Amino acid sequence: MNNEIEEVAEKVARGELELHKIDEILEANAAMVARRLAIEKITGKGLPSIGSTIIDYEEIKNRNAENVIGAVQIPLGVAGPLRIEGEYAKGMFYVPLATTEGALIASVNRGMKILRESGPIISRVLRDGMTRAPVFKFQSIKSAMEFLNWATKNFEEIKRVAESTSSHARLKQIVPFILGNNVWLRFEFETGDAMGMNMVTIATEAACELIESQFPEARLVAVSGNVCSDKKQSMVNELMGRGKTVIAEAVIPRDVIRKYLKTDSESIHEVNLRKNWLGGARAGTHFQFNAHFANVIAAIFIATGQDVAQVVESSTGYTWTENRNGDLYISVTLPSLEIGTVGGGTRLPTQREALSIMGLDGNSDKPGANSKKFAEIIAAAVLAGELNLLAALASRELGKAHKKLGRGIKT
Repeated sequence: MNNEIEEVAEKVARGELELHKIDEILEANAAMVARRLAIEKITGKGLPSIGSTIIDYEEIKNRNAENVIGAVQIPLGVAGPLRIEGEYAKGMFYVPLATTEGALIASVNRGMKILRESGPIISRVLRDGMTRAPVFKFQSIKSAMEFLNWATKNFEEIKRVAESTSSHARLKQIVPFILGNNVWLRFEFETGDAMGMNMVTIATEAACELIESQFPEARLVAVSGNVCSDKKQSMVNELMGRGKTVIAEAVIPRDVIRKYLKTDSESIHEVNLRKNWLGGARAGTHFQFNAHFANVIAAIFIATGQDVAQVVESSTGYTWTENRNGDLYISVTLPSLEIGTVGGGTRLPTQREALSIMGLDGNSDKPGANSKKFAEIIAAAVLAGELNLLAALASRELGKAHKKLGRGIKT
């Protein structure tokens, strides 16, 4: 086998064989080794660390990645515990965070400590629905309007066909958008514990086949017409949501603020208003009226096998604060948190273990309960990160923390 791997790698290096063709010649894990050897020969660089992986390529082949040569490692830390009173997340939770940014985990961890001292975090999922929005074109606005009437009357048949593609997809609604002779149908599905993007794409494609067969004037241009809206910031996601819309809130007593954060509620509130809201508005940070949602969400996404590109819309949202007679009310609202506890990267071994830390490995007894629990935990972790950063800015400690933890310099 070693000789065969070496021969295949040599063929790739000589340009006689394409990387993806190796899978047709060798067993999955041998193919991974051959590709890595070929890249080493081509580049003249050794890749022993990339080759040191517990991933079984047979398990991820045609599922998670292509042309695999190994894996990369990112430091994984844990923050917590968080005390949450959610509808789905109840109790104490440790949260895994994968990052290369010094001070991030410590920052979130300190925020969690303050929140524990203050009482439980209240967290709620307001809505849940993964979307796909195909775009159709018509000869005229008259035909487009007739189509909208037809789609409304035939919703149940469209729903039946769409749901026939999956045992988990449940079509909740179809919201139409129209511009000239173009019509978008924004399909919204419940997808159980899966994030569900692929699930809803397959279901929507089936619905589109029905539509074209039953309404010939409708011509499908693309099954994804950007009104979905995936992996980009959009007003439609902010107003209507995509994935989970979730809120977390807490009240921090003045004594806790003074003791642990070395500041006061009015100073933290002023930082939030002048930095997050006024500064964000002046800079034009659309839908990003927060301090650093993306930091916490990206670290959790990497740790737990989420689609990392969806950090773009998942990290949009709003931090709100109020000075309540010296106590601080603080909340975070995430309109478009796209997550799952099954499928995609969640099936990888280390990512499954990271989910298990929070009691989230696999499907729940009640479809969708685990993913909603996950959403409440993420919102609570984001709240901790926001609280700590706003307080660090108010007390002028941000630079000191990064100097000590981000650069390893003693203060």
